Amino acid sequence: SGQKVCYGAFKHSCYKLAYFQDLSRRVGFQEARQACEIDGGALLSLESEAEQQLIENMLQNLTRSGSGISDGDFWIGLWRGGDGLATSSACPDLYQWADGSMSPFRNWYTDEPSCGSEACVVMYHQPTANPGLGGPYLYQWNDDRCNMKH
Repeated sequence: SGQKVCYGAFKHSCYKLAYFQDLSRRVGFQEARQACEIDGGALLSLESEAEQQLIENMLQNLTRSGSGISDGDFWIGLWRGGDGLATSSACPDLYQWADGSMSPFRNWYTDEPSCGSEACVVMYHQPTANPGLGGPYLYQWNDDRCNMKH
């Protein structure tokens, strides 16, 4: 489900947000990636601050639409390949876009990525959470376990 919205100013001109309040409908990273591909797209690759802002505005509009949206992070197409745990200082450089994009743009939350067993990335959307050291948990990125349901 979700509504497709198109703009002309970005490389990826069309976007589709899928938000499930029903926790049982949320999926892991690979399931989300496959669902996007089946739908003819890809998980979101963010290539600039302007594109990040566009997505934030879309999420704010979704929240204002009265759909009863609540806390729930969104998978984006950034992930860390390879086997095992990544603990080296080079870990942040190991993340890549699932669609092959080479964009160096990142919007990590403070102290992220934490690496270890967390290899897939979400965009925070927790409007009811108390702010942490990096401020509200809204729109910054966090690495998470790939089997988590978002």
